[in-house]
Amino acid sequence: MTIKLPMAIKAYFEADRTGSPDAIAATFTENGIVKDKGLTHRGRDAIRAWMADEAQQYSYTVEPFFIATENGKSQVTAHAVGDFPGSPINLRFFFVLANDKVAELEITV
Repeated sequence: MTIKLPMAIKAYFEADRTGSPDAIAATFTENGIVKDKGLTHRGRDAIRAWMADEAQQYSYTVEPFFIATENGKSQVTAHAVGDFPGSPINLRFFFVLANDKVAELEITV
């Protein structure tokens, strides 16, 4: 299923497909925040390091299939498949956007 994503969210998933930590970091605001696996990563440098670590650990693909917006957050549900524990799984991505960039992202199951 194809869904219409806001530009900043679309840019995030396109950057994720490249596996480039720099491309991922560029989709965030300067002081962007990522919450994943119980950890919080603040700022582009920390986000770049988080993605570099993920890319070294796992190979995966993520395909968004649902989006809803509530209280200023966009929730995207995506099917993730790869060589990580629990694969395949549907993940929820909660985005807060600011000026065509991601200000905050929380990833949950």
